[in-house]
Amino acid sequence: MTTAAFQIGCVDGANPDRTRLKGNLTTHKGSLKATTGELANSGAHYFDNVALTGKRVSTNIGIIRDPGHTEPWIIAMSVKPGYLSTLEYSTRWGIEPMFSDFKSRGFGLQETQIQCPNRLGRLILVMSLALYWAVSAGMWDATLNPTPSEKKDTINNPGKSPGGSSPGSSENSEKLSS
Repeated sequence: MTTAAFQIGCVDGANPDRTRLKGNLTTHKGSLKATTGELANSGAHYFDNVALTGKRVSTNIGIIRDPGHTEPWIIAMSVKPGYLSTLEYSTRWGIEPMFSDFKSRGFGLQETQIQCPNRLGRLILVMSLALYWAVSAGMWDATLNPTPSEKKDTINNPGKSPGGSSPGSSENSEKLSS
């Protein structure tokens, strides 16, 4: 987890990777030794040049405490820590549910035991298309058959009501392109 390790996959360091840390990792800041959880509970939001784990790899740490959650986010990053640079970790959320769906929550990708990269690639393509179709069908159904609480929201705030057509329809595609 060196600074160079965070740069892997980045073009010229633009959008460095972030890694969420557990609260039980040992850190060293000067002569002080503490766990990442103790740093998070200290009240500070950012730590520069923290030596992490027994190998004392230098990294920066940002901490965000969300009022609705008991555990804070403890994020290691190569850039200077700040609220926005720490919050950027949330961009991973767009893809994390898909990985979970592919693995344990539905498709069971790990149980296939496919070893050939070409076959695995084709399977992932088919699974991606199936997941897109399932989500689109669910969104379409939600617009046609809203739950009682959703109906109540539409009556109170008609401006927030979704359109009656399918999210992947040509009508919506034309609206987006123009």
